[in-house]
Amino acid sequence: MSDWPQIDGVQVYLVGGAVRDQLLELPVHERDWVVVGGDEARMLAAGFRRADSEFPVFLHPDSGEEFALARTETKTGAGYKGFAVQVGPDVTLEADLRRRDLTINAMALDQQGRLIDPLHGRDDLENGRLRHISDAFIEDPVRLLRLARFAAKLGCWGFRVAHSTHRLLQQMAASDDLLSLKPERIWREMEKSLAELQPWRFFEVLQRCGALQRLLPELDTALGSSAGHAKQSETDGFAALKRATGISTESHVRFAALFYPLLGPGGDVQALVRQLRAGRAYADLLRQLQQADRGGFLAAAPEALLDTVSGLKPQQQPHRLAGFVAAAKALWPGPMQRLAPQIELACRALAEVDARQLQATGLQGAELGQALRQWRLQRLEQWLRDADLNGEESC
Repeated sequence: MSDWPQIDGVQVYLVGGAVRDQLLELPVHERDWVVVGGDEARMLAAGFRRADSEFPVFLHPDSGEEFALARTETKTGAGYKGFAVQVGPDVTLEADLRRRDLTINAMALDQQGRLIDPLHGRDDLENGRLRHISDAFIEDPVRLLRLARFAAKLGCWGFRVAHSTHRLLQQMAASDDLLSLKPERIWREMEKSLAELQPWRFFEVLQRCGALQRLLPELDTALGSSAGHAKQSETDGFAALKRATGISTESHVRFAALFYPLLGPGGDVQALVRQLRAGRAYADLLRQLQQADRGGFLAAAPEALLDTVSGLKPQQQPHRLAGFVAAAKALWPGPMQRLAPQIELACRALAEVDARQLQATGLQGAELGQALRQWRLQRLEQWLRDADLNGEESC
């Protein structure tokens, strides 16, 4: 590689996800490096900045990429932070690779492009296996979440959890360490998984090992029992999420498709997003769906249709309407076949009937608003009766 980083007196290796994705011929979005034979003084002298107070990770002065000194880790206490780090010039590359979670993440490349693969990660790549490196895997509960995320990322290429690894996941799901995970850490992995190609795999892995029942019991109950290392049952609790994945790449749309059935029109959105640590976009979309559901939107009543679309402010914030329509199609595929073209007509009514057209009549304030809504509603009702819905343009 022409841009291979050079640090005097040490060996530098590309490691982890960048190697895995390169071998899978996937885009490499970020690169992580391991430095063997170095120490903190040498890294600082080369212009690197310390990136983490707990781990020997440094930032390149130009690229900002992370360079970690080769290290090993020993479990010393409870929880995902109960580890002691051993670092020094004598720690080998293989020792560093052995501390990692999965074999497919424990490969390295040297500057000549040679693969260093002491744990046979390439074999597992070729066979579609997500396999742990050692029984030390169970010492860090974050690894359970990360494995579930890799299932979401790589599931479309046939990757599945190895049976021996699934047994460890079951042990981890039953441990007290699982409950030591902070909600923010769980949400970080969940949100990343929602953006992957098969986001339902994340929840599927958690459910099958028993972790979902402990972390999100309401969701586990709603999805139905799927314990064990078997295929999904005929009743697919992930059907709406799968539809959303085919419709939209937006994480908040996919989230709504999975979690809205837990809430329904009367559930407590604020309590859910507070529990999960989800952001405003996630809460807003859930509330929009609730308002539409309560207001008769699914019955295709013209007033409910107009009010729903108007509340989404399609002219000012078109992304809100797009997210709502995508989530509604995933949740209510039958009704939305009829409603989607009607939503386009409601957009047209909002765009074509402007308040300025009524201001000349002398109406003001609430009276103007009522007259404007009535005029738009009349237009919409006329178009719904008469218009050929095929070929209408969206707003």
